[in-house]
Parts: sequence; structure tokens; C-alpha cells
Amino acid sequence: MDLQDYLTAIVFGAIIGVVARIVLPGRQSIGIIPTVLIGMGAAVAGTWVADRWELHSDNLFTVTGRTFDWAVVGVQVGIAVVGVAIAAVLAKTFTTDRDSD
Repeated sequence: MDLQDYLTAIVFGAIIGVVARIVLPGRQSIGIIPTVLIGMGAAVAGTWVADRWELHSDNLFTVTGRTFDWAVVGVQVGIAVVGVAIAAVLAKTFTTDRDSD
């Protein structure tokens, strides 16, 4: 892997994380860095899950010379939605709210 592969993974992870936050209803009180990290993790986990269970389609799209499978991207976004939801619940649980006193 070269530098371009790492940059592509970061950008793609950020996009997946943002899409997950858009798909998930309600407000999530997590920042952009956790969103990107969740997206990156979801991209890796989604690729693994799709390969493991052979979840591939014939519907492909190309971005900057790299080809992506819509089914794999769907799995990645699904995993990212779950990750963002868990992070939002944890952030809310561990945030001290002094206004309720």
C-alpha cells in the first residue's frame, strides 16, 4: 500500500461515517474524528464481512480509478450506522449533564 491508498481509505472512511450519520435518525453528539474513525473501521469490517459471506453484486462504480461494489458499500454503511449509534449512546451515557439538578 502506498500513500494514495491510505489517503483514499481516510477519505472513503470519512464519507461512510458521514453517510451513516445522515442515515441514522436523530442528533448524534459525537465529533468528526470519531465519525471518521468509525467510518474507516466500518469500511474494513464491511469489506471483510462481504468477502466472508460472498455479498457482492454486479453493480459497480468507479471513483478516481478505483472500482467499488454497491453491495459492499451498503454493508459498510450498515456497519457504520451501528457504530455511530453505539458511539452516540456511549457519548450520551458518559456526558455529565448538570442542567437537570
